[in-house]
Amino acid sequence: IPPDKQQIACTRSFGRPVTELNDLIEAITEFASRAAEKLRKQNSQAGQLMAFIRTSPHRQNDKQHSAYRTIPLPAPSSDSAHLVELACAIVRHIYQPGHKYAKAGVMLMDLQAASTEQLSLNLGHEEQQTRTRLMQALDSINRQHGRGTLHLASAGTAGKRRTWEMKQERKTPGYTTDWAGVVVAGKM
Repeated sequence: IPPDKQQIACTRSFGRPVTELNDLIEAITEFASRAAEKLRKQNSQAGQLMAFIRTSPHRQNDKQHSAYRTIPLPAPSSDSAHLVELACAIVRHIYQPGHKYAKAGVMLMDLQAASTEQLSLNLGHEEQQTRTRLMQALDSINRQHGRGTLHLASAGTAGKRRTWEMKQERKTPGYTTDWAGVVVAGKM
């Protein structure tokens, strides 16, 4: 059994340059949600969250910008909504209009077991249990019906072409992992 990860990151290069803040927020929402799902899968919580955006260093004629921020969490969490809220706040803070962003990402750090509980005077323990059940339901539905069946609203609407998604026109078919992709030879 492989040991639990010490950090969980979800980063992607965009299929085309992203200039609008709303598109960056959609991307960061997706990345933070995926990272939180991985975190819950290994039964952990994060103590810190880092988000970043950057332009392409290969596009030397474009204005360059690269920025990140790390936020320590008041209490360790694996709640997608909470982690997305923090990641989006970071992106809103570091975003600069007029740049063509090529990559963004989220990293969850200072991971610890979900069974570890930080004691505080927070009397909303029932709310935390409700949020945990909500995240379990979200994960269960997405496992059963496919990733992205349920997602947070800031991830955008389904069916809309996202400007930040990777290009996949030249993607290799899944011959070894997808029965529908296996080539069938016919009789002559």
